[in-house]
Amino acid sequence: MRNPFENTETPYLVLTNAEAQHSLWPAHIATPSGWTRVHGPDGRDECTSYVERNWTDLRPMSLRRA
Repeated sequence: MRNPFENTETPYLVLTNAEAQHSLWPAHIATPSGWTRVHGPDGRDECTSYVERNWTDLRPMSLRRA
């Protein structure tokens, strides 16, 4: 069985949480509680590019505000 988080052929979503952290998520798996879809469904490479462009400060939002 292939790991759904490493399958380059499946569509992905980009999710964010309350701390503005990002995650790639297989589109066919339900979005977990506390996370919001911000991009996709799209290819893994396109989702990775989205994250690289939009998540430039990796500190959690609570730390950035402090």
